[in-house]
Parts: sequence; structure tokens; C-alpha cells
Amino acid sequence: MHIAWLGKKSPFCGNVTYGKEITNALLDRGHRVTFLHFAQPDDTAEDSVSYEEVSLPFIFKSQILTIPALGSAKLLSETLQKLRPDVVHASLILSPLDLKLPEICQDLGIPLVATFHPAFDSKRRNLSSSTQHLAYQVYAPRLANYDRVIVFSQVQRALLVKLGVPAARVAVIPNGVDISRYAPGRSSIKQRLDARQLYVYQGRLSMEKNVESLLKGWRAANMHEQDKLVIVGSGPLEASLRAFYADKSIVWLGFVANEDQRIEILQGADGFILPSLVEGLSLSLLEAMACGTACVATDAGADGEVLDQGAGVILNTQKVSSQLQTLFPLFREHPDITALLGKKARSRVLERYTLSRNITLLEQLYGTIATPARNHYTLSKGA
Repeated sequence: MHIAWLGKKSPFCGNVTYGKEITNALLDRGHRVTFLHFAQPDDTAEDSVSYEEVSLPFIFKSQILTIPALGSAKLLSETLQKLRPDVVHASLILSPLDLKLPEICQDLGIPLVATFHPAFDSKRRNLSSSTQHLAYQVYAPRLANYDRVIVFSQVQRALLVKLGVPAARVAVIPNGVDISRYAPGRSSIKQRLDARQLYVYQGRLSMEKNVESLLKGWRAANMHEQDKLVIVGSGPLEASLRAFYADKSIVWLGFVANEDQRIEILQGADGFILPSLVEGLSLSLLEAMACGTACVATDAGADGEVLDQGAGVILNTQKVSSQLQTLFPLFREHPDITALLGKKARSRVLERYTLSRNITLLEQLYGTIATPARNHYTLSKGA
């Protein structure tokens, strides 16, 4: 099958990782993939992969929003007409082009699938969750025109259906992890950081990630000086947070590009903390779970669903600092708790969130729409 994948390769974010993992896995299963993304014409792929690439012009690009250049929609339509893929899969990047895609693909008679990533909190308990809910309200009428919309959880599916997307078009296919790469293993990170216990946050340093509440909880817990909190990631709040929380027990690593280094950090950690106000289904959380790390996350988005029934500790988004103030000393005094939680986390990933299972479900979804749609297109043209 030939899949035209419309996604992003930069700047680094969960959407970038999602596109990389899925397209590489599809290639491994013998599919043809053409990767269309916003880039400069002379940009080249960093990874050695065997798919074709098409660059689309843009005016602005960030982790959150992409603004295409004039003519990008026409170029995309002409490219798809030339390629004639069996299906177009758009890993939506929050761009005006997302809203034009259904019309483009309908005119060409090509089935269209979307993966809808935006973080959310169905309870709307704060400004971030209310803002993200608005994004869902804006997108829902357009998503109803896609042949299929992939989301990561039943909670997210229920929200879109409530907003008017036909239930039959919304498929739940969670993020998946390569369990051979992300697995328990030897790590020297504690020795290098001279840490007795090690806790990790990995992600963007921005308001919706609520990292300051994590830092407040850490400081209030009065942890031993050899217990370390490692912050992996960058973002608009990095400078201010580093200045205010200049503490020897907090290690600021910034963005770590090397995947093997990120895996080693997770393998050596006693706990992974995700204090987000809004989330989708955090790939970083699943990676930590796959490495056998005890995980603590808020019930925003689908993360609570991932950790339910004892696979991890679930926090309320409104009480992160006080809850962590209690949890950190408990973990410090009872390391057997984190060891048990780590085993349960790994088991949960093996049960529900493997990349292999993800790709199988995706292939099945493609199969349900690609052949009928192509037959319909052929008949229409011949009529």
C-alpha cells in the first residue's frame, strides 16, 4: 500500500516522534511511504530512510502552530494527483491547511485519515484546558469531513463525538512504543549525577506542562541532597524556571536530541513525573513505562486512563505540588513501591501500548477505507 504521510519533522515535539515511529514501522512492513512536510527545499532527512520526501513552503513553524505559504495547498494537491497514493494520512499539525485537506482529497478521490493530537482535559479545570477545548470546538466540524479520525483514548473519542464528529469515523488507536528499544536496562546516569534516587521530567517547559508545580512540590518535600530531579527539555519558561529554582538537587539537561541518551536516563530513573494541565496521550510517559520506571502523572487527557488500576500514580491537576510533597518522601523511604510500580508500568505497555499493535490496527483501518474509496473513484471517473 502507498501512504502519503503529511506531518512534521521539526521543531522537535511529540508529533515529530509520532510521524517518525509510524512511518518507519510502515516501511518495515513493506509499505511505500511518501512523507510530505513543511521544510525548506534544500532540507534533507536526518534519518536514513527509504521513503520519498516532498517539501511544502511555509511562513512560520513552531512546536504548536504551522502557517503555510501561499500556494502550498495547490502544490499539495498537484503532488497528490501525481503520486496517486492509496490513502493520505495527516498527522495534524494545527495549520490552516488541515482545514483544506478534506476538500483536496475529496476532489482527487483519495481516502483521508487524520491523527488528531491536541492536548486536552475534558473537565476544563483551568485556563489551559479551556483554551484547548476551544481548539477542539474549532476543529470538530472539519474533522467530520475526514474519512477516519484517529485519537489516542476513549475519553478523547467521547469528546469529539460530543462535539459532532460522527462516531463511526472516530477510531481509537493509542500511541505505541518500540518495546525492544524502550525496555529496562543498565544505566550509569545515577553514578554520573552522584544521585541516590533519581526522578525525571521530560517534555516542553511551557505553561500547560505545569512544571513549576513539580518544582514547588520537590522543594517542599525537603529531599536528601543526593536525591536528584532531572529536567529534560526546553521551552519558553526554561530561563525563568532555572533562575528561580537554582538548586543543587535539580539538574537541568535541556533538550536531549540523542534517543539512546534519553532511554538511558529513563532506565536509571526511580520515577517519572508528568504534572501537565492538559495532555493527549504522552509518548514520553509510555516510553518511561516501557523502561520499567515508576510513573506519576495527572489525570489530564488520556494519561489517567493509561495509569489506571494500579499501573502508576494519578494526580489531580489542581493539587500537584501538595500531592508530590507527600509522594516524594514516601518513595524515598519505600523504594520497593517504585520498583513494584515500575513492573506494573512495563506490564501495562506490553498489554496495550506496543508499536507493533499500533501498526497492525493502523493497517486494518487503512484496509477498511482504501479499497472501497479507490474503487469508487475509478467508477466515478469511468461513468
